Amino acid sequence: MGFFRFMASKAGRATRVVGGLVLIVLGALIGGAGWILAVVGLVPLLAGAFDVCVFAPLMRKPFSGDELRAAVAEDQ
Repeated sequence: MGFFRFMASKAGRATRVVGGLVLIVLGALIGGAGWILAVVGLVPLLAGAFDVCVFAPLMRKPFSGDELRAAVAEDQ
């Protein structure tokens, strides 16, 4: 699947890290209830930093980035 191929790539990891940072900064700038947004931003930030894909198990794919890349390569 193209989505998981992208998510397992270096560009996908960078996108998750940057997206998480954007959510955290926006949440901090909004203040108040915006802290919820900041906490939600931790999920993609940490997923990118630790090379995991939280959506992969929903499609019966491996959670780990290395294993996901191998599984996606086999599917081609």
